[in-house]
Amino acid sequence: MVFGDEGQMSDPKKLLKNWRVLFLIVCIIGALISISPQPWADGAAIRSIQKNSSAELAGIPIPSADLKPTNRERITAINNRPVINVADFEQLTKNLEPNRTITIKTTKSTYRLLISEKPIGITAFDAPITNIRTGLDLQGGTRVLLRPEKKLPRDDLQTLILSMKQRLNVYGLSDLSVRDATDLSGNQFIVVEIAGVSEEEVQSLLAKQGKFEAKIGNDTAFVGGKDITFVCRSAECSGLDPSAGCGATPDGQVACRFRFSITLTEEAAKRQAAITNTLQIIPAAPGFASYLSKPIDLFLDDQLVDTLQIGADLKGSPATQISISGSGVGPTQSAASDNALREMNRLQTVLITGSLPVKLDIIKTDAISSSLGEKFAKNAVVISLLSILAVVVILIIAYRKLLLAIPIFLAMVCEVLITLGLAAFIGWNIDLAAVAGIIAAVGTGVDDQIVMTDEALKGSKTNVRSWKDKMKNAFFIIMGAYLTVVVAMVPLIFAGAGLLKGFAITTIIGVSVGVFITRPAYAAFLETFFDK
Repeated sequence: MVFGDEGQMSDPKKLLKNWRVLFLIVCIIGALISISPQPWADGAAIRSIQKNSSAELAGIPIPSADLKPTNRERITAINNRPVINVADFEQLTKNLEPNRTITIKTTKSTYRLLISEKPIGITAFDAPITNIRTGLDLQGGTRVLLRPEKKLPRDDLQTLILSMKQRLNVYGLSDLSVRDATDLSGNQFIVVEIAGVSEEEVQSLLAKQGKFEAKIGNDTAFVGGKDITFVCRSAECSGLDPSAGCGATPDGQVACRFRFSITLTEEAAKRQAAITNTLQIIPAAPGFASYLSKPIDLFLDDQLVDTLQIGADLKGSPATQISISGSGVGPTQSAASDNALREMNRLQTVLITGSLPVKLDIIKTDAISSSLGEKFAKNAVVISLLSILAVVVILIIAYRKLLLAIPIFLAMVCEVLITLGLAAFIGWNIDLAAVAGIIAAVGTGVDDQIVMTDEALKGSKTNVRSWKDKMKNAFFIIMGAYLTVVVAMVPLIFAGAGLLKGFAITTIIGVSVGVFITRPAYAAFLETFFDK
């Protein structure tokens, strides 16, 4: 805050009427809504549910990877004993005896578990207090860098990634990320990040071949890869079924049917014909198609992932072209059609899993314990606060006015808050590299505001230049620095197989927030409080 010739400030009410300041306030409110701070949240949040465990048999759902952190199901009590954090959860479950029934109360339901000889199958962590997602560096987990044996076309690479996600989801792992990456030499990589899982567990999962089997009863009709030669994913032979359309269900929902075709080898078609030839035809109600007495079960790595009815017209028929159909349900037709298409894509991925004869080599594995990740998180916060404090001290020494350092400090806080709000909104993980990017962006912002302040101070006594010319010159320098930073960060997105992507993108987001949101607001502050 700067005084004029007579040491008087301009009317501060004008500042709150400036549209640039109002826009900054709106962005801050939006960031707070996106972050959704809930410091009072307690319990143990469910990270994953192990397949065939006591927890899954009791009906505890596997958490969706798309859930906001604060929306995750949290365990609040076990046998009426409160669970405040993950330490309480581990203490109450570590000595459970087999063949004993326990009651688990969560924020969404109450479950009764019959403890078998296996662990109860729940991986949990302390309840999130914000929607800010943290990377493996800050929460613990395993990162694996893989490279395909040969370079793949873009479509095949995306199919491989979908297959890997499906395979990992089958094992109850939802808190994971599978993405492609390249280096500056054009080499292809796949980066797999899984929170809360050890290095040995990840490597054993990724080493599996993704075996797909379709069984009718106890007989294998066909398997993925060698038996399935083609899975249609184009609009010509897949999508919502126009002959069935959408209709109301007895419970008041809307159901939409989808269909797509696959091609089997002649050997697989004959095998399927021999199996279905012994089945009975179940008559259907008027308006519905008849089906056979046994369904076809789809297994991925020996885990059941779907069950489909077999049309009566396939009985004893060695058909190589098979149409697969299913449905999606929702409260509205739009939601039902979206769910149907999502289910169709999932099923197509299951059917094509294992059909890509591509070997993946493990290049690098990084494992971080949860305790070490917690220390990293605390150190990152401390370093960030010390960096901001150091900047404020330097500004006070340089300008010898505390009131001038306050708005620059507030602008730094606003930049960090809005950047974190954007990260929470888009689901971007904040790791150590991203923290470094935020600090770099804040440093760039302070430099820009010093440039603006110095330009404003020049000629304040003699009024040599107009206010508009001063800010125009300042923003010319700022935009030049901004474009330089962005151009410098773009190559880092691809360098190191994408492992520096967090630093580069967070820096770009941070400096963009500063240039287009906080800098104009700071200019409004200077314009309001400088006595021209």
